[in-house]
Amino acid sequence: MASGPKLSLTGRALRLLSGREHSRAELQRKLAPHEETPGELAAVLDKLAAKDLQSDQRAIDSLVYRRSAKLGTQRLRQDMQSKGMDPQAVAQAVALLRTSEQARALEVWRKKFGSPASTPAERAKQVRFLAGRGFSGEAIARVVSGAFDADEG
Repeated sequence: MASGPKLSLTGRALRLLSGREHSRAELQRKLAPHEETPGELAAVLDKLAAKDLQSDQRAIDSLVYRRSAKLGTQRLRQDMQSKGMDPQAVAQAVALLRTSEQARALEVWRKKFGSPASTPAERAKQVRFLAGRGFSGEAIARVVSGAFDADEG
């Protein structure tokens, strides 16, 4: 990249945004080393937001869409918070995700294991796997114990 022409902050931001949605805080963190004059980065980010090229809400929606099939609510919340997304928007997304958490946990469990654990060690392995993916204890307990069967029909 050193041999090519130097990209402006706007060009760098658009390159990042063309790959996936980014929160304002993410763009700020990634582009800060390239800022030459104080306030330049904030002006670029304001301009992108004004033109609706960058949106924190779209970044949240994108992250949820891409990762919710494989991850639990807690892990998604952690990802959103680490990307500096608006706490109120994160709370709304988390509330929505909780409504489908058990179904998502069941699907992840089915893809990985497919059948109930026959030994306590196997059960513990299944619980650890789902916990590592960020699913709630309640959802994990229902899925691993087989309580989901009563809900299907």
